[in-house]
Amino acid sequence: MLIGEDDKFYKHEGFDFDGIKKALEKNLKEGKLKYGGSTISQQLAKNLYLSPSKNPIRKIQEAILTIRLENTLSKKRILELYLNVAEWGEGIFGAEAAARHYYGKSAKYLTPWEAARLVAVLPNPLKYNPLKHQPYVEKRSRLIYFIMKKRGIIKEEYQDVEKDTEDITEPEPTPNQPEKPEDTPNRPTLTPGSEQSPLREIPQPDSNTEEKKTENP
Repeated sequence: MLIGEDDKFYKHEGFDFDGIKKALEKNLKEGKLKYGGSTISQQLAKNLYLSPSKNPIRKIQEAILTIRLENTLSKKRILELYLNVAEWGEGIFGAEAAARHYYGKSAKYLTPWEAARLVAVLPNPLKYNPLKHQPYVEKRSRLIYFIMKKRGIIKEEYQDVEKDTEDITEPEPTPNQPEKPEDTPNRPTLTPGSEQSPLREIPQPDSNTEEKKTENP
């Protein structure tokens, strides 16, 4: 959630001024108010008390409410409230409801990839769907998942590791290389005359017989 929505959540006091600056630059470049640069604290203030309008008065009200939230609640509580009121589609509010609606299970059982796809739609949950193959959702979810792996938040799935190693074969032994004891577990010791041994002692010819054959061809 934090990677996709507010990567500096625990570092700022309600406002990410670098994010706001970048959003303003993008808006000026495109000539419309498309990017907001809002933090999770700002979004919570909007979701709880205000309309989704982007007019200047509403933004001022949002800023005042954000300051109050930051001064009153802990970061953990702000994040918890946001996860319970964020919209994930028409009539779908909260991470738990979203997980059950889209994946049929509780949010705590979501895989990292499923969680990344849910977060990817948050900028516009009425337009995007985590189950559909929309270019924006695909690109954003892959980026979120990549960052999660790079930061050590998640590890490779077992299937991925298995797939990466399925082509690995045991190297051929070098000539005259002795076998390792573990390569031949429980191998019985073979001795001449043993019932288990396929090897038989070859009888030696009788020297007297050979001599007789020579005398009487």
